Amino acid sequence: MSKYISSLQNPTVKRLLQLQEKSRTRKKEGGFIIEGKREIKLAIAGGYTITEVYYDEQLITPSSVEELVGAKISLTSLATEVYKKVAYRAGTEGVIAFAKAKKTTLSELQLPVNPLILVAEAPEKPGNIGALLRTADAAAVDAVIIANPKTDLYNPNIIRSSVGCVFTTQIATGSTEEVISFLQEMDVAIYSAILQEAVDYATQAYTGGSAIVVGTEATGLSPEWRTVGTNIKIPMRGKIDSMNVSVAAGILIFEARRQRS
Repeated sequence: MSKYISSLQNPTVKRLLQLQEKSRTRKKEGGFIIEGKREIKLAIAGGYTITEVYYDEQLITPSSVEELVGAKISLTSLATEVYKKVAYRAGTEGVIAFAKAKKTTLSELQLPVNPLILVAEAPEKPGNIGALLRTADAAAVDAVIIANPKTDLYNPNIIRSSVGCVFTTQIATGSTEEVISFLQEMDVAIYSAILQEAVDYATQAYTGGSAIVVGTEATGLSPEWRTVGTNIKIPMRGKIDSMNVSVAAGILIFEARRQRS
């Protein structure tokens, strides 16, 4: 039998709000909030450990919640007013969960022979990060590495904008120097998306171990990337010389995927 919370002043409600809003709270607890059935399913399939589930019986039945997460996980029913307060997303499905964060060190990555990796340096906008993760999932890359991360990976905006793809691909973080050293140690060829002194991306072969590296739309990649591999560019046919980072990453990654198929 699940617990029931009806008061907005309940300490658990305040904790859930802090987990939604504060990166510091997520880091302190070593976990984060997932909202929605699809996202929870993807997290479970991705090996994340869920320890608490909160739901609104007006939107989802207890049996449906148990079917989603299993009967052994702590369940708490929330009054509709309370659920609306703690739910981050509009059009909610009536269920949120607390999951333990995974380690994101480079050493945790388990890569196959000749991996295909997407590296994004210093992305800040959750929407861009989410779009990159969706692209990575669509191309079934072996890992996403975020160099010099500026945003908490489990920010609810990233989970929402990635439609749960933050859970479907291996993700690691590190400084630019650490990421470059890791790729070199793994004998992975580095292809950096840089406009200056670069070759047409379509002239390169990505069938061996390959890392496609993209930077921010505002500043591009840091100088460290310019001398450690091959600089590639997407020829621009229009009046401007830039495009959304997730679009550029998609073009490059799917060319690599095309060659590999």
